[in-house]
Amino acid sequence: MTVYSHITLGANDLGKAVAFYDAVAAPLGLERRFMEAEHHVAGYGPAGQPPRLFICKPFDNRTATNGNGVHVALLAPSRAAVDAFHAAALAAGGKDEGAPGPRPQYHEHYYGAYVRDPDGNKLQACCHRPE
Repeated sequence: MTVYSHITLGANDLGKAVAFYDAVAAPLGLERRFMEAEHHVAGYGPAGQPPRLFICKPFDNRTATNGNGVHVALLAPSRAAVDAFHAAALAAGGKDEGAPGPRPQYHEHYYGAYVRDPDGNKLQACCHRPE
């Protein structure tokens, strides 16, 4: 059972954000499902499914900000995908917040990496399978 409908992250420059998310979504099997420049929003999800991750300018037209202690963890199909996510994020202008590697403090097979997008939103890619 899915426990959430979608995730929305604020972006101050949709073009810059879309370039970043296009790069980091691909290794995780996600693709841009749509982009509406007029409404300053883009949606990402698996092929053939509705988007579940939205990147947009805040509806109140104020500056997008990130929250302390908040991050979005995106599920990766493999440890190699976590590595590719991290590399793509850094190449696309993201900042390292934790290199790919095991996180045994979470559980035995947990493997993850953390980055910040161009607006400072903290993202993680994680894999729960042994490899």
